[in-house]
Amino acid sequence: MSDRYCVIGNPIGHSKSPAIHALFARQTGEDLVYEARLAPLDGFAAAVRAFAAAGGRGANVTVPFKEEAFRLCDAHSDRARLAGAVNTLSFADGRIVGDNTDGAGLVRDLVFNLKTPLAGRRVLLLGAGGAARGALGPILEREPEAVVIANRTAARAEDLALHFAEVGPVRGCGFADLTGESFDVVVNATAASLAGEVPPLPEGVFSPDALAYDMMYGKGDTAFLAHARRLGVARLADGLGMLVEQAAEAFFVWRGVRPDTLPVLAALRAA
Repeated sequence: MSDRYCVIGNPIGHSKSPAIHALFARQTGEDLVYEARLAPLDGFAAAVRAFAAAGGRGANVTVPFKEEAFRLCDAHSDRARLAGAVNTLSFADGRIVGDNTDGAGLVRDLVFNLKTPLAGRRVLLLGAGGAARGALGPILEREPEAVVIANRTAARAEDLALHFAEVGPVRGCGFADLTGESFDVVVNATAASLAGEVPPLPEGVFSPDALAYDMMYGKGDTAFLAHARRLGVARLADGLGMLVEQAAEAFFVWRGVRPDTLPVLAALRAA
């Protein structure tokens, strides 16, 4: 019988994770099946335990359950503990072990796929929620010159920066506080693009040759990328590469095999 994995979220019908992991399994010869499972907003823990009890080996977690997943775990990886959020669960010996592969996926997409080194660069991270928490540790490990977290509620960004202060140079602020500053990499970790909105950024935050990166993805430009394009930013990327790379990291956590992501990403782009 094939090993069983899934992604759990609400909503979940849009998820590309089953297609991604099917391609990984075919490429690597790993015998597994991977499905999408909808959990009620008040029934995440029960859904996880039911899947594990039915023989599931692991699960990915997507919105809005990543912080609840952290609390559900019996043990955490170092990167999950730092993030305070979990997107990858492993089930063994009646225990739930949590990991966070989001930041590793983002950094791999930036550095390897998009050829955008972070060392010595100025990075702006928009948003202070779970997506930002998962990204910060791996970004700071790349030794950027500075990382600034900007959020509509400045206090949340400041608290998050304080949490990561020992990892590297990071500070938090409100959007208006960015006036007069410019950045080499600007990452939108908010969900604003889903509503067709753009964080209220002052002029000049994109340096010449800056990369504008949106963790969201869809057909064509997201609202954030369309805004950056109107401002003359030439280098734009959505979050599909991050999705594939974080999935590959989860696959490696579960199977000990690292798939080749480039052909999978190319297949998704073509589709």
